[in-house]
Amino acid sequence: MIREEGYLITEGAGCMVPDDRVEQVKIRPRMTADELVRAMGRAGAFNGGALARACDIYEAMLRDRKATRFFGLAGAMVPAGMGGIVADLIDRGHIDILVSTGANLVHDLIEALGCHHVHGTAVCSDVDLRDKEINRIYDVFLADDAFVTLEEFLQGFFGDLPGDRPLTISGLLAQVGSRLDHGILATAAKKKVPVYCPAIQDSVFGLQYWLFSQTRPVVVDAFGDMKALIDRCYGAERAGAMLVGGGVPKNFILQGMLLTPQGFSWAVQLTGDRPDLGGLSGATLDEARSWGKLTAEAQGVTVYGDATITLPLLTASVLERLDRG
Repeated sequence: MIREEGYLITEGAGCMVPDDRVEQVKIRPRMTADELVRAMGRAGAFNGGALARACDIYEAMLRDRKATRFFGLAGAMVPAGMGGIVADLIDRGHIDILVSTGANLVHDLIEALGCHHVHGTAVCSDVDLRDKEINRIYDVFLADDAFVTLEEFLQGFFGDLPGDRPLTISGLLAQVGSRLDHGILATAAKKKVPVYCPAIQDSVFGLQYWLFSQTRPVVVDAFGDMKALIDRCYGAERAGAMLVGGGVPKNFILQGMLLTPQGFSWAVQLTGDRPDLGGLSGATLDEARSWGKLTAEAQGVTVYGDATITLPLLTASVLERLDRG
């Protein structure tokens, strides 16, 4: 090989590549999360390298005081123990707008009411689990009793709501959160961070509200949150998105920019889905540029892998950087 102005030229093939060599990762005792991520970045390959870039982008998003930070939460993150990370990010002021699936909020409620998800196994008889009134989320178990507790709480809560005026979904969730001591909804209510859940009927929360509506009047404005969301998008000098999983939360966040002249300046996507199957959860962030959801100059990266691994490591690395100043 011949070296020329920062490039390596492969003789014969005429191939020029940057003289930016892969560094072998060295692990040592008491290595911090950020030191590990930075070592992965110097290696720079595959999803380890993507995770390191994601940390850089997320750090830039959080350091910009004029940025509006969106957070999308999909997948069974709360049953898997990731809800505490989201609540902590809200408490630190790192999330301005949260968009979640209904399921994650249901499981957040269950934990806040004193019920717990427990370690199970993915290799078991699901018929036996049903006989024992245990529900399985891969290798996490949750007893039916938790849903009895949830039903008692929600039916009482719904009964205290005014039945003569429409409620937005975010308003409904803020009132729920105000009655809880800890968790995502409780912290969001305390910090006045709006929680949007555009598909809330696709959850046990939605089932319980429907049951309540059979005997009492219920008026929910399903489109009521759109104005507040679009106003925040219009008013954002710059905006960034952290997307855990995809689905409705991802689309609801990214489509918010469609009616504005700008797009997101930063975006990080943590997903295990493939782009070639055509589903939104696997769609690349570059594809979102074609819609104008991300600006042409936006910093964006997708990290493929299990979010129960990538989210804690990314968050720990970036918080370490911010705490250093």
